[in-house]
Amino acid sequence: MADALTAKGRATRDRIVGGAAEALREQGVSFTTLDDIRARTGTSKSQLFHYFPGGKDELLLAVARFEADRVLEDQQPHLGRLDSWESWQQWRDLVVERYELQGDHCPLGALFLQVGRSSTGARAIVTELMRQWQEQLARGVRALQAGGLVATSLDVERTAAALLAGIQGGVTIMMSTGDSTHLKAALDTGIDHLRDHGSVR
Repeated sequence: MADALTAKGRATRDRIVGGAAEALREQGVSFTTLDDIRARTGTSKSQLFHYFPGGKDELLLAVARFEADRVLEDQQPHLGRLDSWESWQQWRDLVVERYELQGDHCPLGALFLQVGRSSTGARAIVTELMRQWQEQLARGVRALQAGGLVATSLDVERTAAALLAGIQGGVTIMMSTGDSTHLKAALDTGIDHLRDHGSVR
């Protein structure tokens, strides 16, 4: 549907998704109705169903994709230039800050609970988010290798996967306890692991 839209149509659809994301963040998924979203975005009922014929579930999936993209965007510019120890530390601090500000409210998690985490669409969004996130971490490890800061013998993909798993585990615990200690430990241990594999000059 989105691929077949005109530029004006894409802009309208994006406006609806962005407005819906704001409403869902403020009011929560369970308490936000399509009427709330229509009022927020200045959209008629026929217009809303034109862009999202599947109704609220289809719109929620679009918002979930939007929120997934924000997860990576919020880590920029540091995630995109992990080529020094300083940049890794800046990225680490940004990740901690993002999740501490978010607290126990995860818009993406709430959306997946609503549409069903095991649904085909939701699973595809999560899979793509994790793929892109791990890919950018792997690119950062390779940048350290290229700069002679990390040994080329280090398994890049395995290291990136472990970092990502540590972040996700730390965030899950933080959302349950309100304590970011485990998230910080996972990030610090992951970066220490990279430093321990520094190239011998």
